[in-house]
Amino acid sequence: MPRAGVTRLGRGSHRDPNVLSPGTPDTLGLVDHFFRHEYGKLVATLSRRVGVHELEAVEDAAQSALAAALERWPLAGQPEQPSAWLFRVAHNALIEDLRRRTQRRRILERTGRDAPEPEADSFLAGELRDDLLRMLFVCCDDALPDASQLALALKTVCGFDVREIAHRLLTSEANVYKRLARARARLREVPDLGDLEGAPLASRLPSVHGILYLLFTEGYLSSHAEVAIRRELCDEALRLGKLLAEHPVGRVPETAALLALMHLQAARLAARRSLAGGLLLLAEQDRTLWDAQQIRLGLEWLARSAEGDVLSRYHVEAGIAAEHCLAPSLAETRWDRVADSYRLLDRVAPSPLNTLNRAVAVAEWKGPAAGLAELEGFEPPA
Repeated sequence: MPRAGVTRLGRGSHRDPNVLSPGTPDTLGLVDHFFRHEYGKLVATLSRRVGVHELEAVEDAAQSALAAALERWPLAGQPEQPSAWLFRVAHNALIEDLRRRTQRRRILERTGRDAPEPEADSFLAGELRDDLLRMLFVCCDDALPDASQLALALKTVCGFDVREIAHRLLTSEANVYKRLARARARLREVPDLGDLEGAPLASRLPSVHGILYLLFTEGYLSSHAEVAIRRELCDEALRLGKLLAEHPVGRVPETAALLALMHLQAARLAARRSLAGGLLLLAEQDRTLWDAQQIRLGLEWLARSAEGDVLSRYHVEAGIAAEHCLAPSLAETRWDRVADSYRLLDRVAPSPLNTLNRAVAVAEWKGPAAGLAELEGFEPPA
């Protein structure tokens, strides 16, 4: 297995600007459980300070700080406040870069030479309370195609590499590079969006929901062959989702339904992995390992989502997850309701997977012949 490392790339590079790659056992924990989160936080916080039009310089500074940590910490030991250390190193690298390239006195005066540690309560009234969440809204610019919004947010905020993004968006890595380049070019043209108000945020909310959904999905069913489940990504999606639900713009039924879905799926994480590290099917899982607290929270959010007239994919998928979590056993699952839910889901968010899952539910309900009948005329996508 290759050693962990950080690739620091200059602007205009066509190589993968991947922050971190899986490494040796001594660094793997830092990479997966710390550095990925820190990269997103560094990019979000520094972008708020200097403006999103400097995103490429911010990304370079964040990568430089992570590279310095990987070089120094194994020798000198991890600092007492690692997040503050990374922020200070990245901030200084960014300021020096801006100083060398331009004479942007306004930026320098605003940020200062000495980097203060991030303050949790330093946000203006009406501003999103969390830099990462704010950055998600920034990435979801209405002028960008949905795929470019997703690619930019997954890369800059969530720390996904290009291969992961391509896998989740069902496209090629070359297309992801193109989408990222267009998105960064767009951000260079727009003014600082730190003072977004309700209407612009509301128009971007569906894209933010989609990004959180993909982030949780990557944790729940990882695209990394060597890591079946990445719980830290699920936890981050839940954290951002709760922050979103606390914001006036995000306090809508769809957010509650998404949180319900994530909690109900997270309840089964401990039971989904075998001792060998592989994934276990629903029938193989030890239901005593399911997290009752997570199930309770999921059901509470599902109840809160039952407002208004909008039915989203998150409502339907949360309902399916609830059926599985509440069933005492596989045989006692209300498969008729599961089958009906997949039929409804196919109207809300059409996908061949819905047909396949409905056929499985019908087979559990009425028998294999009935399940196969559901697939008559079905042609899987090429």
